[in-house]
Amino acid sequence: MAQDGSDAAVRLAERLTGLRANREVIPHDPKHSVRWHEHDYPSPIARWNYHPEYEIHLIRKGTGRFIVGDYLGTFEAGQVTLIGSGLPHDWVSDLEPGEVIEKRDAVLQFDGEWLLRCAELMPELLETEDVLQQSARGLHFTGETAREAAAAIEAVGTTTGMERLNHVLRILTIFARSPETDRRFLARDWFEPQLDGEAAAVVDIALEYIFANHSGPVRMADVAELVGMTEPTFSKYFRKSTGQNFSEMVRKLRLAHACRLLDQTNIPVSSICYEVGFSNLSNFNRHFQAEMGMSPRAYRARTS
Repeated sequence: MAQDGSDAAVRLAERLTGLRANREVIPHDPKHSVRWHEHDYPSPIARWNYHPEYEIHLIRKGTGRFIVGDYLGTFEAGQVTLIGSGLPHDWVSDLEPGEVIEKRDAVLQFDGEWLLRCAELMPELLETEDVLQQSARGLHFTGETAREAAAAIEAVGTTTGMERLNHVLRILTIFARSPETDRRFLARDWFEPQLDGEAAAVVDIALEYIFANHSGPVRMADVAELVGMTEPTFSKYFRKSTGQNFSEMVRKLRLAHACRLLDQTNIPVSSICYEVGFSNLSNFNRHFQAEMGMSPRAYRARTS
């Protein structure tokens, strides 16, 4: 396991008492309309969380796995996402023991009501309406859209006043005018997070366990014991907060890891099967086909 039971119990108690709330509170900055910040990984604010503000997220360094709503995938440097209000999210980097990735993330957060009030005086801002509505599912931007947006996100952090605001509006313009081919929806359209403090805390600990152990045996009974719950109670909390059951989450994470290995290495498919935690090749091929619509070999061949 990633940690012993007593340590997990202390952390769970801290979260349930509000000392480490999973609903992130975004501090108001009276000097700026939009909050910009950067942080390392690991970091106390890099966890499974949600907040009413919209979030624009740039990954600067490293690789890893991320979860947005009920979507699980892998990321690498340069990833740009737009996270809608109230949509849970988390990015977990691949780390060596003791490793810290400095300034991994650059993040912008803003209140949707602020933008609506601005649009009452500047109707041109209504051009952002469609992309903000789509962000309720989370949007991953690719191609030229991601490259232009990443540069503008960085520029926000190095400027002030009207120049800073100009870069913020530039990002929103890039998103609003991005081609459909550069937009990828993440969470399913029916996903509606139901997070209270207790449920979110339980899921946060479960995700840490899954991310740490997904290549080997992952048992729901172990996680339930880790958070001090029966299996049925834990299963209910997990599905309520993620929109999918525990075994689905583990399977999707393993397949996401397999996709990265197929994309970035020459490891044989038969070896990748066991590397990502499947017990036999036929089972791996069947689940990969169902999730990706093609076999692992066809997936690798598509870019060769």
